Amino acid sequence: MTARLRRLVTCESPPEPGPELTACAELLQAWGDAALGRRGRRVVLDGLPHLLWAAPDQRVLLLGHYDTVWPAGTIREWPFTVTGSTATGPGVCDMKAGIVQMLTALELLPDTSRVGLLLTCDEESGSGTSRPLIEEQARRSGAVLVGEPSTEGGDLKVARKGGSVYRIAVRGRAAHAGVEPHRGVNAGVELAHHVLAVQSFAAGETSVTPTVLSAGTMTNVVPESAVLCVDVRAWTREELHRVDRLVRELTPRLPDARLTVGGGINRYPLPASVSASLLRVAQSVGAELGLPAVRGVAAPGASDANFTGALGVPTLDGLGGVGGLPHARGEYVDVARMPERTALLAAMVARLLAAPGPDQAAEGPLGAVPAAQGSPADG
Repeated sequence: MTARLRRLVTCESPPEPGPELTACAELLQAWGDAALGRRGRRVVLDGLPHLLWAAPDQRVLLLGHYDTVWPAGTIREWPFTVTGSTATGPGVCDMKAGIVQMLTALELLPDTSRVGLLLTCDEESGSGTSRPLIEEQARRSGAVLVGEPSTEGGDLKVARKGGSVYRIAVRGRAAHAGVEPHRGVNAGVELAHHVLAVQSFAAGETSVTPTVLSAGTMTNVVPESAVLCVDVRAWTREELHRVDRLVRELTPRLPDARLTVGGGINRYPLPASVSASLLRVAQSVGAELGLPAVRGVAAPGASDANFTGALGVPTLDGLGGVGGLPHARGEYVDVARMPERTALLAAMVARLLAAPGPDQAAEGPLGAVPAAQGSPADG
């Protein structure tokens, strides 16, 4: 598994269309065809090659993404490395280890005819093209198992915050900054008002964070345009809508300045209720395999599990690699735990396939720990 992980991490998959993403898709399509014993379909949307192996009677969908946040060429300055049982490299935790585990789990199953696999390549940029495909396949499935990384301690993810992304564009008026700045409308100054304003929309565990900011073109020109991007995370739909309303009510502070608000709510929260039955399956098969106790936690970060869970389809996330620091140069995964996680996933799929219907798990307590103990760093 480590050799396969090395090859996959070395095959870069940056978050935009290009030859690197295509090459990674070709590698994964060959691996997926072999693991499932049937040919997958490449669904190209806006130049992005998503990979789908649909099953006619799809009882279980394995869901993941192979794009990373790392630009092409990162692997040359930060190569895949294993020290002891710790592997590092771009995308090793989020979520190439999870893909290796999913493919290996499929190879362990005697029959994959009722298992679907969907690997998208735009999750890190918001799943703009893949969302309809994800939701379509989720509706066809009795359960969705997501290969995003677990927490650093190996806990599964039974709830996630929802998220919104906004792009606030400011239009001012250019003027000579030294000769007649009074004739201009400074888009940068206007933007600064709104950077401070949106921060005040945060409340409790709802975060509202200004991220990307840009303004101006020349040092001697009053900025004519400026842009602010805002990231919002919340545990409830109501909170997402509260912030959405406030962002859309923003008005210009400077005379003759204009605002345009784009974006909006991207993913509703993943509720713990849709993960409960699958967590119990994981706990049951984990105990039978003699694995460490399986727990579920709530995670502030969002993933494509938010989409499937919002549809009411039983969904369990965090079944990928055990590691941490995703999106950071220290990103890592514990390769020593990959076999046990693969065994857990394979046993879960087998249990779900053997059950009489999609509501196969027995009722019982959820067993999730409070949100504050969840993993802080997801997409």
